Amino acid sequence: MAAGRKIDLLSAVEQILEKAKGSGLSSEFYRKAEKYIIYVADKMKLTKEQSVMMALFIDNSSDSCISISDFCKYLDCRTTRILRYMSDIDVLEKRELVRCCRESNSVTYRVPMEVVEAFKKDELYVPKDYSGLSCQELFVELEEIFSLRKSKELKYEATVEKISHLFNCNKQLQFVQKVKSYCLNECDEMMLVLFSHLFVNNNDDSIRFYNIEFLNDSRCLKSLWKMQFNEGTHILIRKNLIEFNNEDGFENRESMRITSEAKRELFSEFSSMHQNTNSGGLVKWKDIVPKRLFFGENFGSQITELGKLLEEEQYKEVHSRMKETGFRCGFTCLFYGSAGTGKTETVLQLARQTGRDILQVNISQIKSKWVGESEKNIKQVFDHYRAMVKENNIAPILLFNEADAIIGRRQESVERAVDKMENSIQNIILQEMETLDGILIATTNLAQNMDKAFERRFLYKIKFEKPTVEARISMWREMIPVLKEEEASMLADKYDFSGGQIENIARHYTIGNILHGDSGNIIEEMSAYCDNEKLEAGTRKIGFCM
Repeated sequence: MAAGRKIDLLSAVEQILEKAKGSGLSSEFYRKAEKYIIYVADKMKLTKEQSVMMALFIDNSSDSCISISDFCKYLDCRTTRILRYMSDIDVLEKRELVRCCRESNSVTYRVPMEVVEAFKKDELYVPKDYSGLSCQELFVELEEIFSLRKSKELKYEATVEKISHLFNCNKQLQFVQKVKSYCLNECDEMMLVLFSHLFVNNNDDSIRFYNIEFLNDSRCLKSLWKMQFNEGTHILIRKNLIEFNNEDGFENRESMRITSEAKRELFSEFSSMHQNTNSGGLVKWKDIVPKRLFFGENFGSQITELGKLLEEEQYKEVHSRMKETGFRCGFTCLFYGSAGTGKTETVLQLARQTGRDILQVNISQIKSKWVGESEKNIKQVFDHYRAMVKENNIAPILLFNEADAIIGRRQESVERAVDKMENSIQNIILQEMETLDGILIATTNLAQNMDKAFERRFLYKIKFEKPTVEARISMWREMIPVLKEEEASMLADKYDFSGGQIENIARHYTIGNILHGDSGNIIEEMSAYCDNEKLEAGTRKIGFCM
């Protein structure tokens, strides 16, 4: 090595290899290479023997099937000499510096791409901790891996390596356990995982061969796959894991999907999320219809402040500072007030203005499905939200609409199973709010019944009151533009309606106008609709719609 040249991991490896060639790993070799072996040992936190083995692996890192016999040829020594180092190689494997493939008649190794990159950068390699993931979080990682594979940034071997490592770190997941229970070979197992990824992450239930052929570069293997799928002889079809789609009663051999039975087995951890899609689900911010909101001056300033806080640049800055100072970095907001005052619509408009999707959970509609699996289901709601925060560049809003059922006072000395279940749900939500890394908004009509523990955990508490006369005038004219100023003023003075009630009347007027045309006396017509709305308000069941 030239005098004055700075030593780094790769140059140290080069020097070790130069002195190791034909040396049989003699004591003379260790004396000559000591300076460079110590550098690798200190940098990578290895022993001298482990450092020498690592240097040999790095030199063969372009080979995905490194054999111990390759080392023997290079070092000019017997296999028994290398066998003395097997415990050191085992340590390298445990440290994830090398990966081992053990088949019936052979044992081979490969060096992970991340390890090679660490050596290039002269850095200590520390494997990412993937343990303890939820099933949703696992599929977020799978999406990234398959995306890299499709773009050719990952070789097939590295793809297998990453997915195998991911599964080994999360053996507690039912999905992982079920995949392993099918006892498939490596290629077929990866194919099943790919089908699962396409179904879960892309909602794709009509998979064609061109959707999956990117998995492996081998032309022979791809030809074999295509033939087996076309003939219906592929192991995934024979095991009733994959089936052909049907179109108009006829089997379409160009389109495949995971069978219903396999979905039940593989995706049981997603069951409650699929069941609850009719009770809320994802609202894309781009799909939210813009609406003008009318607030009093003081109240409007609170909403404006919250809107500025949720702007992405401001949100990131505040989030970062709160995290640095040790505060909880989740933003929790409570919108409370009587029905029809605009709580839900305000959430929608804030989401639209700040480019945030909404994961909406309507508690009053899904609570009946929680009996027996309540704790599991509410945990999965938060697991799903965490996965969405991790997956999206802009954190979405988790909306608990009509949250009266879960933020009410907890019951003491409960004995009934239903009461215990409700308390358990509340305790889980309280714990999740403590560690929330995102934005949670809850709406309620009955804040006076709220448990004190929830009250403390809401950072923003905004009361929605019925609109002022001035706001009602603006609403009347916005929703029914044909009204004159004095007509809108008269209606606003006479009827103390919420925004939701005024919108309801505007809809009645529009429908009547379409069916019967202009009545000629708009005030008389509007008064009739208003009186009817007052009557309906007196007999209507308590609701939480805006």
